Amino acid sequence: MTLKKELLWQSRFSEPFDRDALFYSSSVHVDKKLYKEDIQGSIAHVTMLAEEHIVGTDEAKQIVAGLMEIEDELTSGTLVPHWEDEDIHTVIENRLKEKIGSVAGKLHSGRSRNDQVATDTRLYMRSQIGELREAVGELLRVLVEKAERYRDTIIFGYTHLQRAQPISAGHYYLAYFNMFVRDRDRLDDLMKRVNISPLGAAAFAGSTLPLNARRSAELLGFDDLFSNSIDAVSDRDIVIEFISDCSVIMMHLSRFAEDLILWSSYEFGYLTISDAFATGSSIMPQKKNADIAELVRGKCGRVYGNLMAMLTIMKGLPLSYNRDMQEDKQPLFDSAETAVSSLRIFGKLLEHTTLREEKLAKLTSEDLSLATEIAEYLVRKQIPFRDAHRITGKIVTWSIAEDVTLPNISVEKFREFSEVIGEDIYSCLKADSSVNSKKTHGSCSFASVERQLVEARKLV
Repeated sequence: MTLKKELLWQSRFSEPFDRDALFYSSSVHVDKKLYKEDIQGSIAHVTMLAEEHIVGTDEAKQIVAGLMEIEDELTSGTLVPHWEDEDIHTVIENRLKEKIGSVAGKLHSGRSRNDQVATDTRLYMRSQIGELREAVGELLRVLVEKAERYRDTIIFGYTHLQRAQPISAGHYYLAYFNMFVRDRDRLDDLMKRVNISPLGAAAFAGSTLPLNARRSAELLGFDDLFSNSIDAVSDRDIVIEFISDCSVIMMHLSRFAEDLILWSSYEFGYLTISDAFATGSSIMPQKKNADIAELVRGKCGRVYGNLMAMLTIMKGLPLSYNRDMQEDKQPLFDSAETAVSSLRIFGKLLEHTTLREEKLAKLTSEDLSLATEIAEYLVRKQIPFRDAHRITGKIVTWSIAEDVTLPNISVEKFREFSEVIGEDIYSCLKADSSVNSKKTHGSCSFASVERQLVEARKLV
């Protein structure tokens, strides 16, 4: 079947491109998302062309006016991209030609699809880094609020999913706070490599026209421009790095979601999730499911998949440009949108969770997680730590066998395990004493958490 339009590159060929092949290779359904970036890049390019007298001033004005009208048409939906246009860049170019005639062709003087797409991609990534930073920042705010509210609440710290030691809940929230601060730092570091203009590299070798690449970079707000025209158009390492950063963000969200899922279960019962962020069962009326947290945990796998897709796409490509790189858009767009939406919904979910403080206070006052305090008590009595550890282990074994909590063991019984134990042991066997006794930098003591909060407020 004959195609409706001649493709931009068709003149070199003696027979038309197969319709099915065009349908298979068309990317407009994906890259139409870049229409604003494409028009932004084109306006900068033609502005530079006019300043360098490569195109006339009036011609440049016609092109810019036409591009702005096309942006309005695409935004309003009056211009609907068709798959036969191959990609969004062709959609815009064909429409511009319909509007202003052959002068539209001057827009692409000294510019290839390769540096055009690379520029659009960087503009999009720059915008999405801003979106991600904003979403991370909002989650950081919620975490500080939670840490402040629950800084004096004692919860269990876990290792190997076993109760380990009592800690301040504020300390727990600030642990995630620090993870997401590093995520934000990674985005800031990535921006240094993203905000570099590839415009002017052309296909990969540069151009014979007197292009002013630095002026194009300046017009688009880039911090710098490419130093090697091949590299400018033929790598997607920044896309891989961006998706990698999204993957780390999603990993942190997924771990946090796992805690909320476990802690809100009947078996744990440490916290309550608002009904506004839970769902029920279609068959079991009593159910309250942490579905939003589960979806965040599940979507982490999608972003991981996108990262592996990009690494695989790029791993065997010879220099310079190859059409395989067209496949970078879907992983990029999906990762950005998934990470931003997950951060935002998780922040709202977290805001609407409540720790069950009375239950936690009862559990932490009776639990074996105070055993480390006995071992360190013995160390302060000049018992070598390995001996102290062995003695405490025997105390715990007896406690479990006799079903007696550590604070309820008599001093006489304690002394059967070590003669150095006195009445002062009981001052160690309280959850709040355990938390407050921590003296080292960055520890879980209430005083340490308050110091951490002072720094966290500054970072927010």
